[in-house]
Amino acid sequence: MTTKQLESPLYESLQAQFEIVSLQDQHEATKAYRAQAMETFRALGFPSIKNEEWRFANVLPLVKTTYEVSADKNAQISEDALAQAKALIAAHKEDILPKLKGEEKGAYRLVTINGVFSKELSFLPDNAGITISTIGEAVDHPGYQEYFGKIVTLENNAFASLNSAMFTDGLFIELKANTVLDMPIHIIKVKLASGNALFQPRNLFIVRKNAQMDVIETYISDADNEAAILINGVSEIALEENAHFFHYDIQKGCKNIRKIQRNEAVQQKHSNYSNYTFTFPGSSFTRNNLTIHLNDEAIESHLYGLYLTAGEQLVDNHTEVHHKKPNGESNQLYKGIIMDKSKAVFNGKIYVYEDAQKTNAFQQSNNVLFGEQAMVHAKPQLEIFADDVKCSHGTTIGQLNKEAIFYLKSRGIGEEQAKQLMVKAFAFDVAEKIKIPALRSYVEEMITEEMKGH
Repeated sequence: MTTKQLESPLYESLQAQFEIVSLQDQHEATKAYRAQAMETFRALGFPSIKNEEWRFANVLPLVKTTYEVSADKNAQISEDALAQAKALIAAHKEDILPKLKGEEKGAYRLVTINGVFSKELSFLPDNAGITISTIGEAVDHPGYQEYFGKIVTLENNAFASLNSAMFTDGLFIELKANTVLDMPIHIIKVKLASGNALFQPRNLFIVRKNAQMDVIETYISDADNEAAILINGVSEIALEENAHFFHYDIQKGCKNIRKIQRNEAVQQKHSNYSNYTFTFPGSSFTRNNLTIHLNDEAIESHLYGLYLTAGEQLVDNHTEVHHKKPNGESNQLYKGIIMDKSKAVFNGKIYVYEDAQKTNAFQQSNNVLFGEQAMVHAKPQLEIFADDVKCSHGTTIGQLNKEAIFYLKSRGIGEEQAKQLMVKAFAFDVAEKIKIPALRSYVEEMITEEMKGH
């Protein structure tokens, strides 16, 4: 679909910065990939609301802002930045997964500061079965050469193409065959900026045959900082035969952060990829793109999402699940609580290819409007080209059941408390899918805290 491109000062600035990034890259294959991606971005431009995939997510205010664009692949962490990051992490001690802190041995901890890996603040597994490095250090690694740039779809994806052309930081994590990590890896991404800044992290996760790991991702930023931070991130994920990857993205209220994230995964036989995306009030703009390719038989994929929106926040979740072979199973359950004047979007697609007989695919989106000016757009979609499948999809949008509220009030419960009880019951249906008890408790506490006063 051809749509009008958005012209902006940022577009012109990126053209100039690309030349610097390209000159710094000495790896020929990656350099060629960058050039190809930049050509795709130039052809696409930033999407406007005339683009069907972006009709409810207006990026014009984002791309009209002038950002400092990092083009330095060899950036270092200054002493001031290290001290500031350390203070921010300490200040969030009761706020960021308190029972999963690395020093309490509840999880490994991997800290990046403006995309640069901080060994001093990290607590990493002492396990020969895992490789952790920056994406730049991994260019000669066999896993990088096998998967990098071969998973993410650039066609019709302007922001993914831009990231592919201009990424300067990110992580490479490979779990070797038959390795099972004893604790989750908590990736804490600290963003510091004195002025408006654009960051474009690029991650590659590889889970080899019969391996299993849990990864939790969170962001921290200085709450008092007025600088606008735009994050355009891409993560490629590869699961080999019988691999298991439980991927948690906890999107907390960093008010100065605007985030566009694309996670794209490929799976082989008997593997299980489970994604959990929880978005809480704070950031004014969040766009989550999640695409899964079930490339073999007998694959499981589970996508769970919960979004609590407030103020004038926008949260936009787009999912695609591609069933390509027989006996695959996918489940999508997304729930939204939309408060105040905020807006939420859920656009879920399931594709069942001709060879994907015996597919079992489920998709459900449920939303509660918790404000007279709150708004949600939900669009579940199915495209089925096989005849022996079990597929269902549906969506609900409504307000709290007045009869149920009346019933609770008749039992001596105040109206505000009655509403909160109903919302928590609604939301906890997704939270209970979390397999890490401490993380599940943390998310449930966050839901309770965010509902106070609404």
